[in-house]
Amino acid sequence: MTVGQRPLRADARRNREALVAAAREVFGAKGVDAPLDEVARRAEVAIGTLYNRFPTRADLVEAVFLPTLRSAEAITEEALAFEDPWDGFVHFLERSVLLQVADRGFTDVCSRVFDPDSAIEKAKHANASRMNRIIERAQEAGQLRADFRGPDLAVVFAAATATPDWRRGLGMILDGLRAR
Repeated sequence: MTVGQRPLRADARRNREALVAAAREVFGAKGVDAPLDEVARRAEVAIGTLYNRFPTRADLVEAVFLPTLRSAEAITEEALAFEDPWDGFVHFLERSVLLQVADRGFTDVCSRVFDPDSAIEKAKHANASRMNRIIERAQEAGQLRADFRGPDLAVVFAAATATPDWRRGLGMILDGLRAR
């Protein structure tokens, strides 16, 4: 058994959990570039403890946001299960925008590129594949503009999250995306 495989002592496990919870709050409010000393302070541990548990910012970001990416995966699976492709597309956008307006850090994670071998980038790639299928289904049904592509989702998310009344903004965007 290697050091990485050994179970953590109870205090080390508590510190790790406190750091992840604190990072979730700090990153959610300020984005993933927020100061790590603020994360350590909120977790009530020394900055050295943070670096002992998470040697790089990317390690901490992954620990915080992989569960959110799994939630995003569930949203794409739900959308693909809708019988009506347009309803699935709308469901996907509404739930995805809600995730982003609630968590600035998640928006950062979605808009950045991480190490291609990281679990976070692999999860994002898998989600992108399902998102493209949601788009294709709505286009094949003649319900979504034929010129809409996966990368256009970044524009949709940016526009919809730019206003406090994101539902209204998303409604206007959806009106523009519907095939005529």
